[in-house]
Amino acid sequence: MSNRRDFLKTTLLATSALALPNVSRSAASLSGSVPGGAGARVVSTWDFGVPANQAAWAVLGKGGKPLDAVEAGAQIPESDLSNHSVGRAGYPDRDGKVTLDASIMDGDGRCGAVAALEHIGHPIKVARKVMEDTPHVLLVGDGALEFALQQGFTRENLLTPESEKAWHEWLKQAKYKPVANSENLDYHRSLPAPGMPGGKNNHDTIGMLAVDANGRLAGACTTSGMAWKLHGRVGDSPIIGAGLYVDNEVGGATSTGVGEEVIRNAGSFLVVELMRQGRSPQEACEEAVRRIVKKHPDGAKEIQVGFLALRRDGECGAYAIQKGFTYAVCDVRKQDLLLASPSVYQTTFT
Repeated sequence: MSNRRDFLKTTLLATSALALPNVSRSAASLSGSVPGGAGARVVSTWDFGVPANQAAWAVLGKGGKPLDAVEAGAQIPESDLSNHSVGRAGYPDRDGKVTLDASIMDGDGRCGAVAALEHIGHPIKVARKVMEDTPHVLLVGDGALEFALQQGFTRENLLTPESEKAWHEWLKQAKYKPVANSENLDYHRSLPAPGMPGGKNNHDTIGMLAVDANGRLAGACTTSGMAWKLHGRVGDSPIIGAGLYVDNEVGGATSTGVGEEVIRNAGSFLVVELMRQGRSPQEACEEAVRRIVKKHPDGAKEIQVGFLALRRDGECGAYAIQKGFTYAVCDVRKQDLLLASPSVYQTTFT
């Protein structure tokens, strides 16, 4: 016999689904989760989460700390010169400056972040330094760069020839309109996508969550932000509670997509708190997405936000507004699993 909590939870989920405009009932149903019980596990957003997870697993699979694992994993897309949404090859802002955001968080509550950081290719490593070597959580702009240089990081030019070419192409029209699942907005529509599931354009931030066999967690999030953004714009990725939140008592969550929408809803903190209240990772991600959609009379058809959650027992779930969000799962049984997240709208609007 269902208890009162189960009854209220079912009622709230049904009410939320009915409130969504133009949503198929199958799209709003609970699906797409991966059961726990596999021991240590790493999950991350998008297709490039597969090699990132493998780097993290090289640490976690040997009994290493989840914090060390996510830091190692996040550096893979940061180093990838073909990835124009994370790290050293990220597309610049409208002024031609590459600025990077990153955060890292341990399940014990320690955290560090950097935002609008220039000239440093691995912002995730600087974020960890902020966590461990300062009394602060977030350093930004010139202050973050000064701190990084003091810590021995090397200053470098992050504007690659390919990114500079894309920026000059964008300047011809200088239109700024984020497109769901696209790293480079209008310019990149004309470029071919490679063979990986989802295509080269089908990603932005990488968020990564890891849990060890004892239920200890950590998370990392790193991005170059929206291409052609206003100089100084900061998204959700370096904001603890928005782009990333981890708690050893419950689990962790991370986000991807239009960061402003995630910040307005304290998205990742919300997902973790919903899990604390008894929701599964899948249910928590779905409710967080629904709250964003409800605030948009147009049905949020022009934006993408996705959440990925990992509970301390290893169960994970994901949900997005638009079709196309993928996430990678890695554990002792399989290191290259890539899954498509369920979504509110089963057709991506462009």
